Amino acid sequence: GMKAALVTSSLSRAGGGVSAVVEDLSRALLAVGPDVRVIGLRDAQWPIKSAEWNGAPASALAVRGPSALGYAPTALARLKDIDAAIVHTHGLWTYPSRAVSLWASRTRRPYIVSPHGMLDTWALRHSRWKKAIAARLYENVHLRGAACLHALCEAEAQSIRSLGFTNPIAVIPNGVAPPPPSNTSALPPWCASVPAGAKVMLFLGRLHPKKNLTALIDAWPKHELGDWHLVIAGWDQGSYSQILANNIRQRCLTDHIHLVGPLFGIDKETAFRRADAFVLPSLSEGVPMAVLEAWSYGLPVLKTDACNLHEGFSATAAERLSLDPVEMAKDLSRFLTSQPAELHQMGRNGRALVERQFSWTAAAEKFLAVYEWLVNGAERPASVQVS
Repeated sequence: GMKAALVTSSLSRAGGGVSAVVEDLSRALLAVGPDVRVIGLRDAQWPIKSAEWNGAPASALAVRGPSALGYAPTALARLKDIDAAIVHTHGLWTYPSRAVSLWASRTRRPYIVSPHGMLDTWALRHSRWKKAIAARLYENVHLRGAACLHALCEAEAQSIRSLGFTNPIAVIPNGVAPPPPSNTSALPPWCASVPAGAKVMLFLGRLHPKKNLTALIDAWPKHELGDWHLVIAGWDQGSYSQILANNIRQRCLTDHIHLVGPLFGIDKETAFRRADAFVLPSLSEGVPMAVLEAWSYGLPVLKTDACNLHEGFSATAAERLSLDPVEMAKDLSRFLTSQPAELHQMGRNGRALVERQFSWTAAAEKFLAVYEWLVNGAERPASVQVS
């Protein structure tokens, strides 16, 4: 059968969402056919994370020098050992990109690159000088040499094209794992601050300026709205949570908006299970996994157009949140005063949408078709656009 190697910088949650994608995709690929190996970089969390790793067999390589560059001298040798017919890089800007380019030029075998939103104009503006150096050194070569690039959605495909890349692009959304069986005894992470009968609108993700949470706090209604509370969960980037905390205090909303820190495992699961709605006010997203997860738990969603996943609007699984401050406040109030039955139905529509279009099995089958097209000259899959 086909042998594939998935390569990424981080295998633990320190790498944000990409490590979870590689874990789930690699497991789903094994189930649909190919023999898969995963290569990543060793970080401080890997010794603990390796015991919980639930993907295809993974090796974490030692890094020399600054962790931001991720120089792993053994990467090329490891790729040669695996002897894959195709390599699939996840994420950009670290040394594994260079190792994959070298592997390809020596073996003349194809590779695919999934930037995971890291080429978005927003991401490119962020810490620009480091990326300019990385791009000049090796990222450009890596991207241009790819037999196929992968975009999570049409918008990402267009932004890749607008940067001048002419490679074929496969548009395949991430999958989402179905919720585990319920553990009803677990208390939600907000039980100390939110009264028992209150309704909770949940945000879960990185606390980062592009998530636009200050605007959401500014738009949150001062008057009681059927006793809704906003719970903001996630890991901090910079000291953004301090800015949010000050913002909540200034608006005198400490009783109704709660920062609960990062949530993992059972806490994250219980948060999705016990929330009544999910919100994502972002200015820029690839395909937001948190929205797909919220739908998989049957939650109605309020989100901006920048979150992509327009299918959510057409399937009546989500309502639109405007980025204009006045309109945002109106959209929020309208959503929070919706009939419970209407919100329940919205959540059910979301769950059906995820099962139909966003399961990991669906994603793995699409990727396998791309691998077979590149390696065996099979027919070009419908997911692939040629410029």
